[in-house]
Amino acid sequence: MKHSDGRFTGTGGRSIYFQCWEPELAPRAVLLVAHGAGEHSARYQPLALFFTGYNYAVAALDHNGHGYSEGRPGHVNAFGDYLHDLAMFHRQLATRFPGVPMFLLGHSMGGLITSNYLLRHQEDFVGGILSGPAIKTDLQPGRVQMLLLRLLALLTPRLGMLKLNAQGVSRDPEVVRKYVEDPLVFHGKMSARMLRELFAGMGAIQAGAANITLPMLLLHGGADVMTAPEGSRFLYEHIGSSDKTLTIYPGLYHEIFNEPESAEVLAQILGWCETRLGATG
Repeated sequence: MKHSDGRFTGTGGRSIYFQCWEPELAPRAVLLVAHGAGEHSARYQPLALFFTGYNYAVAALDHNGHGYSEGRPGHVNAFGDYLHDLAMFHRQLATRFPGVPMFLLGHSMGGLITSNYLLRHQEDFVGGILSGPAIKTDLQPGRVQMLLLRLLALLTPRLGMLKLNAQGVSRDPEVVRKYVEDPLVFHGKMSARMLRELFAGMGAIQAGAANITLPMLLLHGGADVMTAPEGSRFLYEHIGSSDKTLTIYPGLYHEIFNEPESAEVLAQILGWCETRLGATG
């Protein structure tokens, strides 16, 4: 496996970090990964090791305000900033791997980002894969609370509002320990502006889901308390894709790639991708 990393200038002039894992031979496909809130691309190295073993290239960026990228942790000015940075990285990969089929994989907040991205760019991908996507949440505010959140996002946009519970990441205590001790993981509160923008992204994909017609694989832990499995069920029921698969893994927590059953999850994704690659050619 070959590893490389670098930076590009993203939205607002921020330096955005990325890394790529490539097989020794020319890749058969590219897996573009968008990580979740508070985390970073290096946490997907085990996934990359698995897929490079099957001659896939894996590429991931650190979102604005995450990992090694510039930006304020726990804050974003606009949800569109994530989409614009992903578009820049996507174009770089298309140039780096011309003509190579590409899949888009998003986890948690990354699933929200990628699903919205597919509304505009699905023709560039062979398929989309969502892991615990933040499409719906049990923390969804009511009408009055949403009005208050929007007001706070305007008046005090950087005010910390919501902190993620690390215990919901995985049933494996070692995974939780590494997550808590990882200096690149943001453990503070998400800002009022960031929450407003994430809820806006949820509203956009819920309203536009029927416009997604790409082959889609939707995966969710059945015991996920960080993003609601109902979000994946909603997408399955509402996207316009004729080729769509939904798997809710009973008992699994939020990070299905870091659960004891991760080998089963990765094998399902690989098999699904292999089938779609066979269909293209």
